[in-house]
Amino acid sequence: MAEHETKPVHEATKHEHKAHETAKKQGFAIKPLYILAAIIVIGVIYLAINSTSAKASGAAAPILVAAGDNISVEYTGTFQNGTVFDTNAGNGKPPLTFKVGGGQLIQGFDMGVIGMSLNETKNITIPPEQAYGPVDPSLIIPVPLSAFGNKSSSVKVGAGISTIISGIQRQGVVTALNATVATVDFNAPLAGQTLIFKIKVLSIQK
Repeated sequence: MAEHETKPVHEATKHEHKAHETAKKQGFAIKPLYILAAIIVIGVIYLAINSTSAKASGAAAPILVAAGDNISVEYTGTFQNGTVFDTNAGNGKPPLTFKVGGGQLIQGFDMGVIGMSLNETKNITIPPEQAYGPVDPSLIIPVPLSAFGNKSSSVKVGAGISTIISGIQRQGVVTALNATVATVDFNAPLAGQTLIFKIKVLSIQK
């Protein structure tokens, strides 16, 4: 009888051992799944952080002037010797507003603001070819005083003259004068000059 009673205990021990071995095998099978899940979670978190950082970086990127933008600027123009010939800074004049690349201004100024950011100040040097052009000798013309009619007596050196040349209305300045002829320069006043501009961007409208 005692021998018969010990058999179930032995069988139970065998079942417990088998269950333990099975649990161990299942444990080894489950552990890699936990590791894989952890790696996936870490990867998702990493991508989320990078995405947020990229968005934050994009939001902080400065707005730059590009062709087609409407901008307002403050400027001071000087000759190479430092003499100021024009400015709207600190004198009550309104900002200069224009469409970049629209051909409203001299080429060097128009293109010189491209790439600038809001509130940036920049100095640009513009050669005559990108400003008012070189001096054209053909536009320095001797004009008989008789062409001025009864106003000939008022013609003086430095006086402004307006006339049409080759179908274009031009403004000229008397540069020399004798008893019969006035020499008038119809070039732009700043022709032949290298110009230096200090520019500050006040607004950018895309």
